[in-house]
Amino acid sequence: MSRILELREKRAKAWEAAKKFLDSKRGEDGLLSAEDTAAYEKMEKEVVDLGKEIERLERQAAIDAELNKPTSEPITNKPNNHPDGEEKTGRATDNYRRTFWNAMRRKNFFDVENALQVGTDSEGGYLVPDEFEHTLVEALEEENCFRGLATVIQTSSGDRKIPVVASKGEASWIDEEGAYPESDDSFGQVSIGAFKVATMIKVSDELLNDNVFNLEAYISKEFGRRIGTKEEEAFFIGDGKGKPTGILNATGGASDGVTTATANITFDDVMDLFYSLKAPYRKKAVWLLNDTTVKALRKLKDNNGNYIWQPSVQAGVPDMILNRPYHTSSYVPEVAAGSKVMAFGDFSYYWIADRQGRSFKRLNELFAATGQVGFLASQRVDGKLILAEAVKTMKVKSSASSGS
Repeated sequence: MSRILELREKRAKAWEAAKKFLDSKRGEDGLLSAEDTAAYEKMEKEVVDLGKEIERLERQAAIDAELNKPTSEPITNKPNNHPDGEEKTGRATDNYRRTFWNAMRRKNFFDVENALQVGTDSEGGYLVPDEFEHTLVEALEEENCFRGLATVIQTSSGDRKIPVVASKGEASWIDEEGAYPESDDSFGQVSIGAFKVATMIKVSDELLNDNVFNLEAYISKEFGRRIGTKEEEAFFIGDGKGKPTGILNATGGASDGVTTATANITFDDVMDLFYSLKAPYRKKAVWLLNDTTVKALRKLKDNNGNYIWQPSVQAGVPDMILNRPYHTSSYVPEVAAGSKVMAFGDFSYYWIADRQGRSFKRLNELFAATGQVGFLASQRVDGKLILAEAVKTMKVKSSASSGS
C-alpha cells in the first residue's frame, strides 16, 4: 500500500509539473511549438503510465487479499451415505461439480446424470453448476465496466415489465372551502426481454487429457472475455435489434444534454453537460468516455484557470472530472463530427436483465477429424435505460451544420 501511495504522490507531482509547463510554454495565440508539444506529451505519458501502474498494483493487492482469506469453513453438510458427507452450497453439490467437469473433459462420461440436481436443457447441454456460473459472472464484471455501474436483475421466463412514473402530480393553492384539485401521477411501462449472445471454443484432445491443464480457469476466462466484450459494446451502442439497447443509441438511449458549438470540446461544453443533468442525479453521477477524449480534457481549464481533470492521490479514490469519477471504454466514440462522445449520469437507471442459467455444452463429434473438442457457451441478456432523464450525453457538432 505504501508503494501505491508513493506512486500516487509521484503522479500528482508529475501532473502539476506538466500543467506548469503547459502554462509557461503557451504562446500569445495559446498554442505550443512542435518541440514543446512533444515535451508536454512525454510528460503526460508519464502521468498515464503511472496511473496504469497504480491500477496494476491495486489489482495485485486485491488478489493477494482474496488469496489470504481463510480457506476452512464450518461443516454444513448432512450425514448421508457418502463417507465424507456431501456439501451443497447452492444448486451444485461437490459431487455434481466433479462429475460436471469430468463430463466436459471426457467423452461418454455420463455419471453426471446421477448427480444432477436441476436437470438438463432440451438440447442436451448441462445446466452450469453454481460455482462455474459465479466464476463466469466475475469474469464479466472484470471485463465489462458497465455492469458495475448498472442495475443487474435476474429473470426466469418471459419479458420483465418495469413500471415507470411518466409524470408526477402537483399541489395547488386553493381558497377556503375550495374544492381539492385532481392531479394524478401517470405511469408507463418498460419491457425487458432476453437476447442471446453465444461463442464457441475448440480445445485439442491433448490439452483435455493433460492433467496440468486447468480447463475450468481457461474456459471461464475466455468465455468471460468474449461475452463481456460483446455485452459492453451493446450496452453502449446497441440498437435494440437482436441485442440490448445502448446508452448512446439514438432511440431508447440517453438524450442529448449539450451539442458542442465547434468540432472540439471546450470547458463550457463540459460544464453545460454537467448541469444539463438534474441535481438529484448528479449525486451519484459518473462520466463515461473514450481514452482519447480524456486526453483532450486534460488540457482544459475552468474559468478560474484550474484544470478540470484531477488525478487521485488517495487509494480507493478514482481520478475526477469536475469532482465526479469517470470510466473509459473503447466503445464510446472518439471525438468526431456528429458523434456522442461523452455520457454523464446515474447509470444505475440502466437495467441489465440476465436470464437465469447459462448454457454450456460439449461437442464431441463435430471436430473429431482434427482431434479437437468444441465447447459452446451462451447467455441471454437484455439492457435498457429505464429513466431517460437520469443520463445525458454530449454530441459533437455535425460537419454539415458547422458550415452554416
